[in-house]
Amino acid sequence: MTTRDELSLLRSMGQIDRRGLIKGAAALGAVGAAERMFGGSAFAATPKKGGALKVAIGAGSTSDTFDPATFTDSYMQFVGFGCMRNCLTEIDNSGKLVGELAESWNATPDAKTWTFKIRKGVTFHNGKALTTEDVIDSINHHRGPDSKSPAKPLLAPITTLKADGDSVVMTLESGNADLPYLLSDYHIAIMPSKGDGTVDWQSGTGTGGYVVKKFEPGVRAYLERNPSYWKSGRAHFDSIEVLSIVDVAARTNALTTGEIHLMDRCDLKTVHLLQRNKKVNIFEVTGSQHYTFPMITTQAPFDNNDVRMALKLAVDREEMVKKVLRGHGMVGNDTPIAPSTSFYVELEQRAYDPEKAKFHLKKGGAEGLTIDLSAADAAFAGAVDAAVLYKEHAAKAGITINVVREPNDGYWSNVWMKKPWGACYWGGRPTADWMFSTAYEAGVAWNDTFWDNKKFNQLLVAARVELDEAKRTELYKDMQLIVRDEGGVVVPMFANYVGASSDDLTHDKMAGNWDLDGMKASERWWFA
Repeated sequence: MTTRDELSLLRSMGQIDRRGLIKGAAALGAVGAAERMFGGSAFAATPKKGGALKVAIGAGSTSDTFDPATFTDSYMQFVGFGCMRNCLTEIDNSGKLVGELAESWNATPDAKTWTFKIRKGVTFHNGKALTTEDVIDSINHHRGPDSKSPAKPLLAPITTLKADGDSVVMTLESGNADLPYLLSDYHIAIMPSKGDGTVDWQSGTGTGGYVVKKFEPGVRAYLERNPSYWKSGRAHFDSIEVLSIVDVAARTNALTTGEIHLMDRCDLKTVHLLQRNKKVNIFEVTGSQHYTFPMITTQAPFDNNDVRMALKLAVDREEMVKKVLRGHGMVGNDTPIAPSTSFYVELEQRAYDPEKAKFHLKKGGAEGLTIDLSAADAAFAGAVDAAVLYKEHAAKAGITINVVREPNDGYWSNVWMKKPWGACYWGGRPTADWMFSTAYEAGVAWNDTFWDNKKFNQLLVAARVELDEAKRTELYKDMQLIVRDEGGVVVPMFANYVGASSDDLTHDKMAGNWDLDGMKASERWWFA
């Protein structure tokens, strides 16, 4: 019998097609994350339990809630997804899709009907046994007509959702081999049903490795290990305190003084100095994280594609990677599909060209353009510096950019998708369809450019149901070209995940699908 590892290898080598993948019932692939470790010790071999972990996250807001449909930043992703709850599937630290609350799954040959067998013996923090009703109601939590959940478009193709014994059966409008991947999304965590078709999200009750005890939105969360956690060899800490410390200098100081053990988003300007500290380990993972400058395309002047093209040509990507990322990343090409993502197609790289930018400004009737660019380091570490650098680049094209320094607190609720042009970061997604369906498809909750391209939308649907790998690749190539040349987002760079921990923390190989070991450091790491 073909093993999961063999399927994954064959898939990555192009020796198994999408139909074969469905038949293998594994829906495997690779996010292509590659990890570099420096300044630290080797991986420890045997985990041990104990200790109180303190983590500082460079995000968080006073508007945060336990409702996964409202999660917008890495703070609640770490707390709600990484600590408190589980999904049906999970991307492990090698980039493979594995079962989490779903023990196994299979699909019909057309990938339209999927059956997920729900794991037995799992209980919620309140002692309630996991049932198919919990799964169904948790999924429907994002599907309602009034839902604004970012997961709604991922689940929209589901036409019927029902229980069949200890399994949940999902029937789609049309085939989608990515469905098991989509169900690993951190928004689609499983919560206890109230028995009336709704779920209890308010209490924070989940099936995860840690039980929340205290929660101050935008400040801190305190959790204790779930003594009945169903995953063996996971959730090693006695307790976890997660602090929201947006200021990177404050996070770094907290680490060096021993106030915390783990932080994300190192200051890339000073990470080489932090590396000299023998009590600190620096970790770096290459994945699909990218930094962007989205424009609301329904508002002038961004409703003019010549203006959008001028702004894309008016940024020096190489210099931005060098100065903002300090080399810890790669140049972007105005498409969110990273080389590590399935169906990535290498396109001609867009270069800095002030003269060509001037041509498009003139063509669009926007010579002497003056615009505001909102930025805060809550968007991404170095976002303000990136905006200032962008201003300098654009000046050579005759564009005046006024950099508006926004408050960190409330950036995602008050600025992102509210102000016409701003800074943003994306962790990326394991598949092209998932990324496009989350942020580029017309009408989805996180389409932060409000972009609506008829041809792109048609190709997206066509690619999702195409079983021929070569044809599907061509469709995704066309979509990447459309986004690059007509979309409303500037993607100047892909950024490595760079974080730091105290030298008494250790772990196995790290995942690259999200920061902090796929946001699962809480259950995968331990004190040496």
